[in-house]
This record gives sequence, structure tokens and C-alpha cells, in this order.
Amino acid sequence: MNAVLQVRRRVIVGADAYAEVVVWRLPQSVPPSTHEFKYRLAYVVDGECVLRSDNERGKGDHRHFGGVEMAYEFSDVDQLLADFNADIERWNREHGHS
Repeated sequence: MNAVLQVRRRVIVGADAYAEVVVWRLPQSVPPSTHEFKYRLAYVVDGECVLRSDNERGKGDHRHFGGVEMAYEFSDVDQLLADFNADIERWNREHGHS
């Protein structure tokens, strides 16, 4: 099986902000992740990526919030998207952005 694109979308959140989501289903995991997905999610405000979730080879599942990188416990794609949306809402609230 080849990689299969599951989700690719860009959502305009405001005049100066957008979220970009890309998720692939892979034939095997990207170590050290143990699931079959490769993903990158980004929230960009004023041309700067302020939030990011991804799983790169060697690092595994993690997220970046306010310049801080932390591990992320992946369960499924729906939860990943819900958590990312919650991060966007939190960032907007904390930074007075709507």
C-alpha cells in the first residue's frame, strides 16, 4: 500500500490567520510513532506559525505551542483535530485574537 492522503485543507480563521491541516495514512509508522499516520498541522497568524503539531521521524508525536515543544499522545485523527482546534481557541484567547 502507498501513502494515502486523508485530509488536506486550509481554513481561513481571520483576515490575518489560517490553519493548515495535512494527514496521510502510511503503510507503516514513522518511528518512534506507533500509528500509521503522518501529519502536520499549523496555525499561522500575521505570517508566523504560532502553533504546530506533527510527527517527524526521530521525534515522534509532538506539538509546538508558544515556542515550547512538548510530547503529544496520539490516539486517532479525530482527536488530533479536536486537540488542535482547542489549541487554536486557547492561543486566540490568550493573545486577544479573534
